[in-house]
Amino acid sequence: MSVFTAPAFDQHERVVFGSDRTTGLRAIIAVHDTTLGPGVGGCRMFPYLSDAAALHDVLRLSRGMTYKSALAGLPLGGGKSVIIGDSRRDKTPALMHAMGEFIDSQGGSYVAAEDSGTGVADIKLMAERTRHVSGVSDNEFGGDPSPSTALGVYLGIRTAIRHRLGAGSCAGLRVAIQGLGHVGFHLARLLCDEGAVVFGADLNKANLQRAVDQLGVIPVAVDDILFMEVDILAPCAMGAVLDNDSIPRLRAGIVAGAANNQLAAAEHCAQLQDHGILYCPDFLINAGGIIDVHHQRVGSADTVRLAHVKRIEITLAEVLRRSDASRSPTHEIAEELAREYLRPADATAERRTPLVAAG
Repeated sequence: MSVFTAPAFDQHERVVFGSDRTTGLRAIIAVHDTTLGPGVGGCRMFPYLSDAAALHDVLRLSRGMTYKSALAGLPLGGGKSVIIGDSRRDKTPALMHAMGEFIDSQGGSYVAAEDSGTGVADIKLMAERTRHVSGVSDNEFGGDPSPSTALGVYLGIRTAIRHRLGAGSCAGLRVAIQGLGHVGFHLARLLCDEGAVVFGADLNKANLQRAVDQLGVIPVAVDDILFMEVDILAPCAMGAVLDNDSIPRLRAGIVAGAANNQLAAAEHCAQLQDHGILYCPDFLINAGGIIDVHHQRVGSADTVRLAHVKRIEITLAEVLRRSDASRSPTHEIAEELAREYLRPADATAERRTPLVAAG
């Protein structure tokens, strides 16, 4: 298996494979770009069907983190890690310690945070072996950046409905959320509190039942949630759910969710546009978590972190404006904007200031 010929390889700076015989750890760390700072991104644990599938995921995710941090105006690069395994069966404190040692061996080029299949407790175990982690400081959420991720997506939804529907709130709108884990649950709470009618699905029955019992979410089968007739579809589980098969079957006017890499391929954003569906680029609106992680690392006040997350609205509004003006897909516009911030400043020109300035 060659990294350099992998379909998702995009001139990544570092791709490292790690294993530990004692704990059974099998993991990959990918650092895409450190132009703006160290590669920061979550550590995902998932039972990939093959090593090639794990490599594809970590390459795509780390690239997305580069663009996410750039658009968010953060002094961070893009990185990601994956642990190959079932988080419900294979996770042990020793495995997390081994992952911490693997992260530490990268000398700070990669900084890990929680992701699908890992949580704050796991990151704290890694922190016993490395200082190159984030998202573990004490705050009202115990260091969990998920509520900030959910807030950014919620603000993205509000921006999208103003742009597309002229609506000032989500009250009465129908929203389908795919995935009710860390982020999806908090997003559902925000929407329900505003009076939206929220439908939800999750492979984990406990996650779904919690949302039904505590928030009044209307349960839907996993196979049906993407194709509900709703105003907004919010994919908040795994990526690559928007493809040639699913897009023609969508019955939502807006897609705005927290999942990374919702598009199976970049060209699917144009396909959504052709079907009259407004797509909010995932790496833009789900940046609340990495913004939170950054401000935990530098010790910012909660008010500073919150103000920074809220500026996601400004960036999305600019992307939607440019998309309308050029008739280009929103995903393409967002990537172009991110690349503007990534271009090294030359001797005669200063790097352009991002729309979302770091607090």
